[in-house]
Amino acid sequence: MATARTYGEACGIPRALDRVGERWALLVVRELLLGPKRFTDLKTGLPAASPNVLAQRLRELEQAALVRNRRLPPPAASQVYELTEWGAELEPVLVALGRWGARAPLDPEYMGMSIDSHIVSLATLFDGSLAEGFEASLELRMGDEVFHAVIAGGEIDAGRGAPASPDAVLTLEPGTLLGLIHGQFSVAGAVSSGVLVLEGDRGVVERFVGLFPMPEPAELPVPA
Repeated sequence: MATARTYGEACGIPRALDRVGERWALLVVRELLLGPKRFTDLKTGLPAASPNVLAQRLRELEQAALVRNRRLPPPAASQVYELTEWGAELEPVLVALGRWGARAPLDPEYMGMSIDSHIVSLATLFDGSLAEGFEASLELRMGDEVFHAVIAGGEIDAGRGAPASPDAVLTLEPGTLLGLIHGQFSVAGAVSSGVLVLEGDRGVVERFVGLFPMPEPAELPVPA
């Protein structure tokens, strides 16, 4: 791939960064992990990226064969962007990067997260060793969006769309979901305060939210 800026090395790491190392590139990929999106949807998920920068990153990712655009058939007839098969192979890379980054100090000024990033973070923090012998299917309703989280065989499948036969249905805000899995409040407390509407097996949900422990913070030098 010919780019204006390149590391000019044969090592696979700089060759990867030549394609996804520009600012916002990997976050565009993150926003497309759960399926195709219109440009306006991508802009909603990445509000700090200017329209011009977002359009430029999409062009670059298309040139790198990581993203393609297509027009939906009528009645939608809108243009959407989606990951290619090669682009979708970045998912485990982003999950690993997210888990590594979760060990970094969190600046309280930067608390914003897109709704898709909340779902991706489930895979980032999931600890399969805690799910031994546990299988569950949850439907997550957040505003107008519906997602699924299915635990089976010590693995998690989290994505857009409702599961076939959920054990529980949760209606909540994205921040409430993170608050539950980070132990900021209990399932019972969230239900009683009205920030969570739960239909189905509460015991399944209580087990589910305990499968996402935060990694140990990185040991950083104390400033002099």
